[in-house]
Amino acid sequence: MDKNFRVTNNNAVDMHVGKRVRLRRTLLGMSQEQLGASLNITFQQVQKYERGANRISASRLWDISQILDVQISYFFDDMTDDTMRSSPRRVSKGEAAKLNDDNARDPMARRETLELVRTYYSIEKPKVRKRIAEMVKAIAVTINEKR
Repeated sequence: MDKNFRVTNNNAVDMHVGKRVRLRRTLLGMSQEQLGASLNITFQQVQKYERGANRISASRLWDISQILDVQISYFFDDMTDDTMRSSPRRVSKGEAAKLNDDNARDPMARRETLELVRTYYSIEKPKVRKRIAEMVKAIAVTINEKR
């Protein structure tokens, strides 16, 4: 049997939900240990949820939404059509690797983005935040014009 077509326990929807848990947790500056303690589980279990290796039950997802202060629907936001179509089918090992590669290219999945957003929102004055956003946009336009 081709190793790229072995079926794994990873489901694209579980992987997406886990990615959204990680995104929100990181934006809040919360560690896996802190989330795990709030849920009365280990940080390793949080890691498995975030990778989509273990499914999150409905009641656990509810608890996570309360801790992370988001609606349940947040975890399903930005789900691609491919991800929606892939469920309930399990993702093959090759497809799981492709999804992970796509996540690596997705700027919203990068730690750098999460740290930038967290730092941005740590600025308490909305006017200052707005000016910084305008400045970053202007720099991006200038750099992109020079290409």
